[in-house]
Amino acid sequence: MNKLIPVILLLSLGFGNSAKAQTPVWSTDIAPILYNKCANCHRSGGIAPFPLITATDAVSEQSTIEAQVQSREMPPWPPDPNFNRLAHERLLSQTEIDKIVNWVNAGAPKGDTTLAPPVPVFSNNGDLPGIADLTIKIPTFTSTANTKDVYQCFVIPSGVTADKFINAFEAVPGNRGIVHHVLVYADTTGACAALDAAYPGPGYVNFGGVGSNSAIMLGGWVPGSPPIRLPSGFGVRLPKNADIVLQIHYPAGTSGQADSTKVRFYFAPATRSVRIDPILNHQTNISPSPLFIPANTKKQFTEQFTSPLDASLLGLAPHMHLIGRSINCFGITPTNDTVNYINIPDWDFHWQGFYMMRKITKISAGTTVFSNAFYDNTTGNHENPSNPPIDVSEGESTTDEMMLTYFVWTTYKPGDENISIDTSKLVDLSVPNNYYRGQQLLSVYPNPASDKLLVKCYFEKETKLDIDIIDMQGRMIKPLVKNESHAGYYILQADISLLPAGNYIIQVRTPEQVLKEKITIAH
Repeated sequence: MNKLIPVILLLSLGFGNSAKAQTPVWSTDIAPILYNKCANCHRSGGIAPFPLITATDAVSEQSTIEAQVQSREMPPWPPDPNFNRLAHERLLSQTEIDKIVNWVNAGAPKGDTTLAPPVPVFSNNGDLPGIADLTIKIPTFTSTANTKDVYQCFVIPSGVTADKFINAFEAVPGNRGIVHHVLVYADTTGACAALDAAYPGPGYVNFGGVGSNSAIMLGGWVPGSPPIRLPSGFGVRLPKNADIVLQIHYPAGTSGQADSTKVRFYFAPATRSVRIDPILNHQTNISPSPLFIPANTKKQFTEQFTSPLDASLLGLAPHMHLIGRSINCFGITPTNDTVNYINIPDWDFHWQGFYMMRKITKISAGTTVFSNAFYDNTTGNHENPSNPPIDVSEGESTTDEMMLTYFVWTTYKPGDENISIDTSKLVDLSVPNNYYRGQQLLSVYPNPASDKLLVKCYFEKETKLDIDIIDMQGRMIKPLVKNESHAGYYILQADISLLPAGNYIIQVRTPEQVLKEKITIAH
């Protein structure tokens, strides 16, 4: 009996401690998440609409926090991590999301606030250490964004008299509460300076880019993103005597507030020159051509480019405007392997950015890189700038569209694929992101086709499927896949070289539904 007493006491104490430990509290469970993943924007003077620094801040916004993290709308990270894992992801693990939900359900207890981690300290002068080699600062500008967002461009002479190579740079907003993104260009033609001179200053308004196709992209910044750092020995060339052009996005409702954003550049001797080029673009490699979305229609486009050389991919930056709803990019190697680069299934112009690879990725010569983009020019697209909808063509204005994917790349050298850009631990994603909200996708490319056909599907959950080519009367012509299980993106390359020219249907059959897409074979 005496021996049982300590055991009973131990069990009862253990049970009590276990029950208490299962209820998350702000001080030791929630504050670390908010400080690490949210506070960079949710702080005094930040771009977010409310701070999340104190326990009172978090408790007062508990319902909003719960809804936003459960939907994975916050922290903002547009790329689909189930398609490819990229550098510097702003993601919460499922464990962190569950902890926040359980905390709210328990009444959002604060816990012992003396046990909370130290409040993070954010620098208003930038995150890169040391003295920048070149700092560019815009003239003080008072936002004019009243009921609509404003994209203001500023032109500042660089003053560099010899070519320099940018190994790292960062944008430092003068007013973090009103700067939503910064795109950085170099212009050696004077075209942007002429636009600036013709517009009441400081700066000029331009929506898509900076109003000149001659400007060279140097990089970009969005709130919460780290400074862009390239591996040692790599650098983006800044031409001598170039103008630096900044496009700064000021959101609606910021009118009357002043800003003096600056950009800090760090130069380094570069043995590897890195370029940022719109290798996939709507002017040279889009199908169908041109980029045109009639009013009240939805339309998909594909771009492709076959690499003539071995290249090393460091990062990408897809770009569309307000009609765009999704965009992806992947490669098909000469050995028919598929390499996923990036997928943004729910495009938001206001959260565009540069996305670096975790490791440099080799693009072998002969690899064909593809991009698929979907546009919605109906009243169902809440971002549509026109109501009623109007015909939309390619261009740089608010009511125009673009389809670009910038590649951050250099010529390949053996061993590049072993160079890391981000060595941090990957966030555990035990539950897939439900970006498509139940929608299943099917598209084929090219169409018309001659010898090869790419069948591209997306399935939100794992399912059994058959894929067949049938004729217009529904008769079987060629089976492609039989009773295979797939989830997420699935890409199939089919040989159609022996099929007679004519019209056919690609049919994807699952236990839940049948998807069909008409194709034309023209040899």
